[in-house]
Amino acid sequence: MKTLVVTYLPRSERSKTKMVLDAFLSQAKQKGDIQVLDLISDTPDMFLGENLMAYVLKYYAGQKLTAHQQKLLDGMEKLARQFKSADAVVVAYPMYNFSMPAVVKAYFDAVLLKGITWDMDGSGYKGLMSGKKALIVLSAGGDYSTQQMAGWEHALSLTKTLFAFCGFSDIREVPAWSANGPNAGESVKKASEAARKVAQDWNI
Repeated sequence: MKTLVVTYLPRSERSKTKMVLDAFLSQAKQKGDIQVLDLISDTPDMFLGENLMAYVLKYYAGQKLTAHQQKLLDGMEKLARQFKSADAVVVAYPMYNFSMPAVVKAYFDAVLLKGITWDMDGSGYKGLMSGKKALIVLSAGGDYSTQQMAGWEHALSLTKTLFAFCGFSDIREVPAWSANGPNAGESVKKASEAARKVAQDWNI
């Protein structure tokens, strides 16, 4: 089983997200084929002017691109192929301002390419990654599982939507809520135990 671990952990060893991810990896490394993509050192391209037009021309209009236009898409297509080739994808990041950090959103924009990870026909959208597994590991300063705070949560929910859009069959989540509060240790411990269990369930 090939597992792709996509991380954005700017606080490194101090990161609560990393603590939970490490629990998953401590179990998974016993058996799995694991590849790690660090979005800090390998930052994805963003859709700007020229590359967005090249994407539309190639994937929507079916036109042959010039060498220059194709080069503009090479980085995104490489990430999309890596994403597509994995049997399981783990994304780990902290919540920023109620949503995912910008670089994580840029990563999803890079890999959600029409014809590679999703497509559309007369019946609508269809994901091209059925049968695959996904795990979302994140930490947040507040507890967004409560009814009072749930409406402010746009990180976990958006990530689940993006994985579902691609057709993933098994989507798990292990959030560490209130990671900056007085019960942070207990929250991280609970999430870490859940992360280890996912690795066990997936037999990796």
